[in-house]
Amino acid sequence: MRPSVILGVTGGIAAYKACELLRLFTESGHAVRVVPTASALRFVGAPTWAALSGQPVADEVWADVHEVPHVALGRHADLVVVAPATADLLARAAHGLADDLLTNTLLTATCPVVFAPAMHTEMWQHPATVANVATLRDRGAIVIEPAVGRLTGTDTGKGRLPDPAEIFAVARAVLRRGGPVPGDLAGRHVVVTAGGTREPLDPVRFLGNRSSGKQGYAFARTAVARGARVTVVAANVDLPDPAGATVVRAGTTAELRTATLTAARDADIVIMAAAPADFRPAHYRDAKIKKSEDGSAPVLELVTNPDIAAELGAGRRPGQVLVVFAAETHDALAHGRAKLDRKKADLVVINEVGPELAFGTDDNAATVLDADGKVTELGRRPKEELADAVWDLIRPLLE
Repeated sequence: MRPSVILGVTGGIAAYKACELLRLFTESGHAVRVVPTASALRFVGAPTWAALSGQPVADEVWADVHEVPHVALGRHADLVVVAPATADLLARAAHGLADDLLTNTLLTATCPVVFAPAMHTEMWQHPATVANVATLRDRGAIVIEPAVGRLTGTDTGKGRLPDPAEIFAVARAVLRRGGPVPGDLAGRHVVVTAGGTREPLDPVRFLGNRSSGKQGYAFARTAVARGARVTVVAANVDLPDPAGATVVRAGTTAELRTATLTAARDADIVIMAAAPADFRPAHYRDAKIKKSEDGSAPVLELVTNPDIAAELGAGRRPGQVLVVFAAETHDALAHGRAKLDRKKADLVVINEVGPELAFGTDDNAATVLDADGKVTELGRRPKEELADAVWDLIRPLLE
């Protein structure tokens, strides 16, 4: 049976982006009913929503009264997503108002509800909106943090609707978990490192690795879907920002260290999924390194980079959970166990790397060890599903 999704659309300029979100749902096999507000229909008309969804569209409780849509839609849905969610809609939802079909649906929904706000920065930061968002989150709703970027007109700031594909990724993660209250990380601050650092040799070359950041971003998306406040420290990642996460950019291992230690000060959980370079050149060359006349290769002197995970493990506060990664080519279990002890971590996620394994792929397989010696095998699966499985192991550690 196809999952049933209600897509609520409110009257913001970002309403046109919901068309892309609707397409992602329908093309992946979801049955979608679009419930726009009257204001939303001033931006995108009902025929567009009906054509894209293959379902009738109504915005008021008086349409098809015999089917009692204001009750039936919310009761029968597997997920409700409101994108964009304006400040007005968040206020009405937080205060339990029911003056149109969408707010009636929200009041009768027994499934998870995801709000993707979009508004000007001042509206997002207004104390009324802050209080309304807190109320909705306290009730178990997932309210995705807006993105930072270009807003209406010439304004730029926080309040932009996240990329539709990233909203879809969060919605998919919520659907995968199911249940009326999926936010088991609500109120928690999660820090995730992702990608691979680069250590410059000269103006055109660097020492680096093949890490794409996909697994780290999967941890970020699934943490957002479970209600967490998420900070991603991204090292040379060429992927769209995960919806709802604050992304801090880093290039070198030194930059990754500074950003991670800063973000981790108030973090409940730190996921060290990035691949920092273990070594860096002892000397940076201001000019491009040239071949010698006899064709011999230059000799590079390397020095050891700081061990960020070990520094976190040695200095973390009581109750903070630390998860490290071990990407190995051989003797993976032994190396992973040694890393778990050396970093003073709670869990180590071990995966073997190689052609079509781990780096750059959309799926992954891992073995997870905890500090008590328990071994959990996670067979090959999409990276977001693997991240969710690891979150299930982390959650009891927070008790």
